[in-house]
Amino acid sequence: MAAGLSGAAMTSLVAKNPALLAAATAARRRAAPPLAGRALPFSPLTTARAPRRRGLGTVTCFVPQDTEQPAAPAPVAPVPVPVPETALEEEARAAAARRIAEKKARKRSERRTYLVAAVMSSLGVTSMAVAAVYYRFSWQMEGGEVPVTEMFGTFALSVGAAVGMEFWARWAHRALWHASLWHMHESHHRPREGPFELNDVFAIINAVPAIALLNYGFFHRGLVPGLCFGAGLGITLFGMAYMFVHDGLVHRRFPVGPIANVPYFRRVAAAHKIHHMDKFEGVPYGLFLGPKELEEVGGLDELEKELARISRGSIM
Repeated sequence: MAAGLSGAAMTSLVAKNPALLAAATAARRRAAPPLAGRALPFSPLTTARAPRRRGLGTVTCFVPQDTEQPAAPAPVAPVPVPVPETALEEEARAAAARRIAEKKARKRSERRTYLVAAVMSSLGVTSMAVAAVYYRFSWQMEGGEVPVTEMFGTFALSVGAAVGMEFWARWAHRALWHASLWHMHESHHRPREGPFELNDVFAIINAVPAIALLNYGFFHRGLVPGLCFGAGLGITLFGMAYMFVHDGLVHRRFPVGPIANVPYFRRVAAAHKIHHMDKFEGVPYGLFLGPKELEEVGGLDELEKELARISRGSIM
């Protein structure tokens, strides 16, 4: 009984002191581990129940679904279909052929327009000059007397004025057209757009004194009117020759026919082309004596080269 009381007292003391309780529990576990890992339900030293095994549970996961409409796909640029090189080359050749055909058609139209103007002016001026000469001398010989001196003066001034116009044109070309009047003459040194150019105004300017001299010499008698008539006639002849050689043969503004086969005129054309090249400071400034001007500045070799080039071009 005393042992039972001392054991009860010990148990009560241990239960009241947590430290002693923990030490007693540890000693008991070392001495005799619980059966099947579980403490006795009536053990006075056990204050907590043994852990129970958790049963297997089912875990349900909820995945939120995006309720928005899917975005429309971005438009895809069409992939260019590669064009074969042969097709590109053919298209380029066709475009070049069209441009060349259009240019040739435009040139033909321009030449036709200028040819009509040149023929009409030439026929008009020539017929008027012939008629003026005929009626003037027939009118002067109405009294039966032939005015030999007056006729000789008219003929001499015709030749002199025609030759003098070459030197006048050379001086005016250098001192005026390539100086203060360059704003007009420049159109002649640029590619022409159309049948006419601003430089053609000089032909009209030179025609004014010729018409005035012819008018005075035709309606008056005497040596002085005869000389004036001859001077006007010479200026007219030079202007017509200049138009056919310069505009027709050199710049091909209209066909000139057999004039292109005259050897000296071919040299004149070659010399004038050198003027447009500006190789000898613009020389030659004249037209019909252009080869002589080139000879004076040592340009005969260049003249022969240009003449050969023109000959090859005409053959081809």
